[in-house]
Amino acid sequence: MPKVSQEYRDERRAHILAAARRCFVRDGFHQTSMQDLVSEAGMSSGAVYRYFPSKDAMIEAIAEQNLDGVVEVLRESLENGDSVGAAMASVLDYVGSRHREDGFAAIAVLVWSEALRNPGLSSRLRKSNEAAAKALSERVQSAGENHLAPGTVAALLLCVLPGYLMQLAISGPRAVDTIPAVIESMFSTTASPRSKRTRAQ
Repeated sequence: MPKVSQEYRDERRAHILAAARRCFVRDGFHQTSMQDLVSEAGMSSGAVYRYFPSKDAMIEAIAEQNLDGVVEVLRESLENGDSVGAAMASVLDYVGSRHREDGFAAIAVLVWSEALRNPGLSSRLRKSNEAAAKALSERVQSAGENHLAPGTVAALLLCVLPGYLMQLAISGPRAVDTIPAVIESMFSTTASPRSKRTRAQ
């Protein structure tokens, strides 16, 4: 039997998670069964279970993908010297673009609800928030961009993201179209104006 490459395994895993996203956005976590997920993926039950032993495992994997994506965009923006406002605006642009592709905001709302009953998922959300808050706090402190304490600014900015995602999920992209620019203008006093860079479409 030929050896299966890591690239092949990664592609299969991504295929299953993409199918799971479609199911979850369409029907929610609790109305979606493992059989629904298997059918959507177009694979055998054994093949799907080889990658994910349960629906909860898929939910956690999708949540981790979302969180890692947000933190990666935030860190990359800050490491490029962007102000905290520009960095947060980049995150909002990123999740807006992702939502148009795969229902990112709807998944986020479902994940928050699920985290109330799933300790593992709740812990993962806290860790991601802490990582983002730490990166923002360090940027605020190093740049001296605001008269507020760095931790306060970070907490405030991270409160913006859930509200943005909620509005995006419920009211659609037009309802939040101007928010990234507003956030940038409110919290940017230094570094690379985003008007000189290409925004995500």
